[in-house]
Amino acid sequence: MRIGIFGGTFNPPHNGHVRSAEAAVHMLGLDLLLIIPAGIPPHKALPDGIPEAGQRLTMTITAFAEAPNTVVSDIEINETSPNYTIDTIREIRRDHPDAEFFLLTGTDMFLSLETWRESEVLLNTVTPAVFSRNTGDGDRIKEYSLILKKRYGSNVRVVETEVVEISSSQVRQMLPLRKGAGYIADTNYSYIIKHRLYGAKPDWDWLRGKAHLMLNPARIPHVDGCETEVVKLAYRWGVDIDDAREAAILHDITKRLTPEENLELLEAYGACTGQIGFAGEKLLHAKTGALLAKEEFGTSAAVSDAILWHTTGKPCMSGLEKVLYLADYIEPTRTFPGVEMLRELAYTDIDKAMMTGLEMSVSDITARGIIPDRTTIDALEYLKN
Repeated sequence: MRIGIFGGTFNPPHNGHVRSAEAAVHMLGLDLLLIIPAGIPPHKALPDGIPEAGQRLTMTITAFAEAPNTVVSDIEINETSPNYTIDTIREIRRDHPDAEFFLLTGTDMFLSLETWRESEVLLNTVTPAVFSRNTGDGDRIKEYSLILKKRYGSNVRVVETEVVEISSSQVRQMLPLRKGAGYIADTNYSYIIKHRLYGAKPDWDWLRGKAHLMLNPARIPHVDGCETEVVKLAYRWGVDIDDAREAAILHDITKRLTPEENLELLEAYGACTGQIGFAGEKLLHAKTGALLAKEEFGTSAAVSDAILWHTTGKPCMSGLEKVLYLADYIEPTRTFPGVEMLRELAYTDIDKAMMTGLEMSVSDITARGIIPDRTTIDALEYLKN
């Protein structure tokens, strides 16, 4: 049996790791490739803010789920002291005493093999296999391979891989800048955004794509218009533009759900408020949208609250809550009587615009024989006073 060992922090695992693994299985004819996320690597300190061991393990399992002959092992991930490769190899050999082992490394780690713990024993136990990306490292690999052959009899194997010019540290730097989604499996990117690992903020195109899939197609122009409007309003009134954009993109993500489905969602999140009348049914999507945005997209409390109050308003609204409320009301696809006046007011006197919008909403609701939500009345009274 031919077994490959591919260790690392996988913080996070990215497409370069997966392509390298697939190349190794193919070129080395591996029957089994063990992916081993490190708990405490001996050669470098873990960076600050690293996800919990279980989170890194989950992402690694997801990343390599489709790779052939590949299994992710938790043999090191939960250790609280440094993990040395020779000890891991010994443990694996107990289950596979007759196997041929290949130790997979990148160029830099390969060139340091003689500094590893019990390196002589290690190099007499495994066949080193080094990933080469055809980026100028070939001469160094060849030279060191000859040294290992002479000193230890090692027949180094070179695994040519498709160039993915990215490292985990570079991905970590990109994530807070709303970049890097293309280097990570979509399931893992969703996981990172949900938990806001690495200080990640969602890529705008990715976030729109996810939100659009949750919308009735006829509502997409409204949501896109709301995003456009909220950015302008946020800039005008000194509100965080990124928060405003996130709130606008996500504010209607549960709008297409039936009242029953919205109630089920509230119950699933432990937020059901008992019996809800007809008027309340129309407001459910704001409550479930706020919950879903926070739980699935990792939005801040401020963004979640803006979504929560974008339909009814409330007393003492934040600037973010006001600009989302108004953007939802006056975005470019809206054509109701008085909208032009409200648009102008939104950029000259935001509180007066809020009061006018709430008054228009109360009048419209009352004209249809519906009792306005108490929160809307309280919001209007607050502004008047």
